[in-house]
Amino acid sequence: MKVCLQCHQHFESRQWICPHCFSTPAMVNGHYRLTVELADASSGYEAAFFSELFDLEAQNFWFRSRNQLIIWALQHYFPSAKNFLEIGCGTGYVLSGLETAFPHLKLSGSELFSEGLAFAAQRLSTVELLQMDARNMPFREEFDVIGSFDVLEHIADDIAVLEAIYNAARPQGGVILTVPQHAWLWSHADTYAHHVRRYSAQDLITKLNQLNFKVLRVTSFVSLLLPLMMASRRLQQRPNPNYTVMSELKISRSMNFVLETVLNLERAMIQRGISFPLGGSLLVVAQKL
Repeated sequence: MKVCLQCHQHFESRQWICPHCFSTPAMVNGHYRLTVELADASSGYEAAFFSELFDLEAQNFWFRSRNQLIIWALQHYFPSAKNFLEIGCGTGYVLSGLETAFPHLKLSGSELFSEGLAFAAQRLSTVELLQMDARNMPFREEFDVIGSFDVLEHIADDIAVLEAIYNAARPQGGVILTVPQHAWLWSHADTYAHHVRRYSAQDLITKLNQLNFKVLRVTSFVSLLLPLMMASRRLQQRPNPNYTVMSELKISRSMNFVLETVLNLERAMIQRGISFPLGGSLLVVAQKL
């Protein structure tokens, strides 16, 4: 169900016209604005990242490998899902992978920044795109599965986001999350990207359990590359006024191929039931009870 932004009544409809008060959310850059205020809009992310990421994501080993892991998790744990919402969809790279892999799935994507949605619209053909604050989603029991991929670490009140996800998910619906892991891996990259935290597995599991989610799977990823990542983070501890996270992501084609091959092997191990205790990132799959 949708929740009217004006009268707060719940209603079932494909359209955003409230049958009770006949109000419709405002349009911003061609997308419905489902948040009254863009609260803290500049504190959690740099909107300028979108243009750089748009050209990079489809070529970079990390984004490509994460997409394949997300596609597998959705197919494996929620094969009967009919609709899916991605929170913080950015330039739409994850949704573009899902659109190709699951042509039957009704996809929606939300983003706080209209700049991101403008790029996502270039990638996507059938996905509904919404401007929305993840802490205050106007949905109740609307989606079979909700995903949030490297977004929670940007938001101080992550509990509010997880509670909103719980409310927006249908009974027995699912959630798929990825977040950066291990506080001891904190580096310039986290500061530059406006991260609030790096998670531990137990921290995220505890928060999900408190909200009555049942955790189905927890595993680290970017695990086989952890020694390389640790070495990179150690180098980043040195002062560098010219550091940008993009300089870390832009690597040679040959190195990109090698790293992606390693992560392909890692993903095959995860698909066979191996859960890694350590890794640069964390995947958690849970179900609403």
